[in-house]
Amino acid sequence: MKHTLINTIEGRLLLSGFFLSALLMVFSISYAIIEIQIAKILILVLVAHTVGGRAAGIGLCILNGFGAFPTILYNLYIEVLIVCFTYAGFVLSTTNYLRNEWLIKLMARLTGKALEQKDKIKPFGWIGIFLFVMAPLPVTGPVVGSIIGYMLRLSLFRNFSATFLGTLTAIIIWFYCFDFLEQRFHMIQYLFAAIVIIVLIPYLKKIKKFIADNKDKRNK
Repeated sequence: MKHTLINTIEGRLLLSGFFLSALLMVFSISYAIIEIQIAKILILVLVAHTVGGRAAGIGLCILNGFGAFPTILYNLYIEVLIVCFTYAGFVLSTTNYLRNEWLIKLMARLTGKALEQKDKIKPFGWIGIFLFVMAPLPVTGPVVGSIIGYMLRLSLFRNFSATFLGTLTAIIIWFYCFDFLEQRFHMIQYLFAAIVIIVLIPYLKKIKKFIADNKDKRNK
């Protein structure tokens, strides 16, 4: 019997990503009607996670007065959403279900990052994935962690339990570290600014090219 996308676990994860995205869209639109500023922050946090990582997203929440529970819950939600898409995209592209050129290039970059860390994590299994995802380093995080788990042939439950528990732990640590700095030293603004700069450095050439291309279009 011919397998279809919906019959695969990864296909269902991809659908879960779309479902979570739809819920987020409804939630954001609802807040836009009630309080537009909160809706803007929700979208900015999503963008921060997509291009920069959890630290930037958590920092944005704290700077805008979000409490512990909503900050931790929302940032975890975003990370789960992103992993649903990236994990499913990685597996489906490597098994030839999806052959989009842009997706293949993106997954090739993620594969390279995962392969660099795979041998270091392999001896530790579940706890290795958990610690890798929890660590506040540029190459760590749930996206690469879940891909390494797949490469190590961990079951989906073991892989995702390690990935999301590590993510939750990291978010809690980031929140209370930022909150401590904000309440006692008022340093979070400077720390957040430094994080944003570090995040943007790899994109500077692309940003510069984008601005130059726009100028050229206007001059024509």
